[in-house]
Amino acid sequence: MLRLILALVGTLIAVLLVAPRVIPLLHRLKFGQTIYDLGPESHKAKQGTPTMGGLVFALAATAVALVLGRFHSLWDMGLAVIVFAALSMAIGFADDFIKVVRKRSLGLVWWQKVLGQVAIGLLFSLYCYHNPAIGSRIVVPFVAVQWDLGPAYVPLMTLFIMFMINSANLQDGLDGLLSGVAASGGVAWSVLSLLAALALLPGVDTQATGSYLNVALFNLALVGGCLGFLWFNFYPAKVFMGDTGSMWIGGAAVATAMVLRLPLLMLLINFTMILSSGSVILQRVYFKVTKGKRIIKMSPIHHPFELSGMSEPQIVAMYTAVTTVLSLVAALSIL
Repeated sequence: MLRLILALVGTLIAVLLVAPRVIPLLHRLKFGQTIYDLGPESHKAKQGTPTMGGLVFALAATAVALVLGRFHSLWDMGLAVIVFAALSMAIGFADDFIKVVRKRSLGLVWWQKVLGQVAIGLLFSLYCYHNPAIGSRIVVPFVAVQWDLGPAYVPLMTLFIMFMINSANLQDGLDGLLSGVAASGGVAWSVLSLLAALALLPGVDTQATGSYLNVALFNLALVGGCLGFLWFNFYPAKVFMGDTGSMWIGGAAVATAMVLRLPLLMLLINFTMILSSGSVILQRVYFKVTKGKRIIKMSPIHHPFELSGMSEPQIVAMYTAVTTVLSLVAALSIL
């Protein structure tokens, strides 16, 4: 229990101490955000705000988890989640770096992102598929049954990984939005990981309780990191996390869900992320089919709330409250 508390508090303190030193450095390096031209008019004032701040909380959480974790082998599920989140972050970092160097709102071209995400998604899906504690079965919430996807597990989970990483990335559009929602969702994934460590989840491998504890520890470090970053990222933001941070968060969440065999619970715990990407997909499809018409004023869907008069802090509070309630429902659905 002490290690879990240290993971949460230690990462929180580390981010609060390091961020004030990193933000001025990002200023000096001119690592400023290039605002998307088609975004809300009010966001143009954010042009030049330091970005890539996700490095601070991602590296802090990773370091704390590696120091405090007790990894019994290189195949430990906690270590696998940490490595996958880091690989996801690497893709986001490359995207951010190109943006700040070339001073444009788009970094990697779409096929480069897809290629990178397919590669890491395929590797992690194969790891889960061949791990005896995970395999091809996923837990169906509310009905307490296990659904064996068989060989279809690998391609389906690879696509799911890509979808969730990009969903997290799309939600990072308002000051404090993703960091607030990720902290709330991270608490839920921490609790579920602890339940797995106590063998209170359906079909848990009782020989892997130590691995589940490492997953819980990492997620608590994520919560501490996001809460610490929120101090600087809340409206008006002094720094943005960039794709570096958002893809790390998305990778950590989807990897945790997969090792717990609970990817379907992402529909609840990470509902607002899915809502963001779903609104973008629907908007684009409808725009093409109707030759120029829109379902909502602007996508992702948090922007229409903003354009209707809600402030950024109000939207963040609403999204975080929704995530908290749905996380509780998710936990109850498998007990």
